[in-house]
Amino acid sequence: MKKLSGRLTLLVVVLVLSIGFLLPSFPPLYDPLPDWLKKVLPTRGIALGLDLQGGIHLVLEVEEDRAVEIAVDRAANAIQDLLAEKKIPVESVKRTGHIQITISFQNGDLKSQIQTVLEEFPTFFEVQASSTAHSLVYELREGEVKRIKDSAINQALETIRNRIDQFGVAEPLIQRQGLKQIVVQLPGIKEPKRAKELIKETALLEFKMLDESSKLALDLPQRIQKGKEEELLKPFRDKLPEGDEILYEKVVEKDTGREYRVPYLVKKRVMLAGDVLSDARVSIGQFNDPYVLVTFDAKGSREFDRITAENVKKRMAIVLDNTVYSAPVIQERISGGRAQITGSFTMQEANDLAIVLRAGALPAPLKIIQDLTVGPSLGRDSIEKGVLSTLVAGAMVVLFMVIYYRLSGLIADFALALNLICLIGVLSGLNATLTLPGIAGIILTIGMGVDSNVLIFERIREELRQGKPVRLAVDGGYDKALLTIIDSHVTTLITGLALFLFGTGPIKGFAVTLCLGIAINLFTALVGTKVVFDAINQRWKVEHLSI
Repeated sequence: MKKLSGRLTLLVVVLVLSIGFLLPSFPPLYDPLPDWLKKVLPTRGIALGLDLQGGIHLVLEVEEDRAVEIAVDRAANAIQDLLAEKKIPVESVKRTGHIQITISFQNGDLKSQIQTVLEEFPTFFEVQASSTAHSLVYELREGEVKRIKDSAINQALETIRNRIDQFGVAEPLIQRQGLKQIVVQLPGIKEPKRAKELIKETALLEFKMLDESSKLALDLPQRIQKGKEEELLKPFRDKLPEGDEILYEKVVEKDTGREYRVPYLVKKRVMLAGDVLSDARVSIGQFNDPYVLVTFDAKGSREFDRITAENVKKRMAIVLDNTVYSAPVIQERISGGRAQITGSFTMQEANDLAIVLRAGALPAPLKIIQDLTVGPSLGRDSIEKGVLSTLVAGAMVVLFMVIYYRLSGLIADFALALNLICLIGVLSGLNATLTLPGIAGIILTIGMGVDSNVLIFERIREELRQGKPVRLAVDGGYDKALLTIIDSHVTTLITGLALFLFGTGPIKGFAVTLCLGIAINLFTALVGTKVVFDAINQRWKVEHLSI
């Protein structure tokens, strides 16, 4: 009796917990509950996947080679700064090719001094065949190239995740795929275009000085029409001073809404990069115009203080992804470690810019390889068909079990209902994301649940044919079917685990429901139905079993 009461208590506890966990997944049942009960129950239920509630599916590819070039450019700037600090005069330090840095100098006697300085950059080695009496060529080591590429993928993954978290998307899927691709799924997104722009934005913030001493700066037009940038560059391309480039500021006329571009002659050398930012937030100016206030970390504050002190009355361009946002005149030394990014912002544009700056710059540009948008109507249709197929499959199984196994079939149907309640309860408790393949896994679980009961019932029939009493026949049927049931479930579980470990997206959704369903089915088939049979035998001393 104690053994039966213990199993019966366990069954009731599992049933109550499962119902408690699944209630948040059904708002019509959850919303009317009293507040004190809602505080006890979980607040979140099953989240619907991309294929059920709509959204966007992106496959992005990181431009690894560009990440390496950016790293080499930064190293070239660091080498130039170090040589200037040690007062070693050189003509130029610049990246040549993909992974090489060429250092040119007039005095051949400086070669050994420069080589000594370059010992502080162990990731580079001298290319003897290319070096001459008045130039040195250094190349990035192969191991460092691989490290930068791998780091670029991981950094891009983390940056995208931070941006999406701040964008406020519930249950996003962000994971690496292959060597250099990233899969992003955003279910339920209402502004797909804005989300894609936010994800793809490189957000490479740079502070560069304008070249106001060149005559070419005076020859540039005040503004040009949008889309005419290449036409402007053609006559000026051969006249560009070495180390300079033409960048554009976007200007929108408030009255007409027309977009124009303002060209600037900017020095290529980066005075300060956005990796020294500690915060970025939106503020409102005196004319109610939003701007982005950036705060530097300790290192950035010192550098910004030095740069502004050395360039008073000169113009500094604030450049984001090769677009000039503003080019103010440095009126005085700025020691507070703060700067403003102003422009023709709307509040949403300013917020998005602050998000990408706070989340960090992508290490390299991203290319969208695949772009799929799933509408919510398609999701509703999938849910309706999934629910319908589950109900039809369940009804057919219930009917078959009752017709073929009579009262015992009804007990099996009870176990099947218990199986579904427990499965949905566990999925809700884990805040799992339900996909269309996940629904297929639930339907398959129905079949697995009935299969276990069929094995048990056939064994019980064999025991009854041998003339054993009902109670002994039931015990013998469960004992003899035990190993067969465990064997079939374990082999299926191994397959489900393999799908979960090596599959992606929808395949994982199927694997999760399959594995959970198998584990729960073992409990409901071996404990749930056995408790019912034992309770009937103990209460009524059954002599003939309806099976």
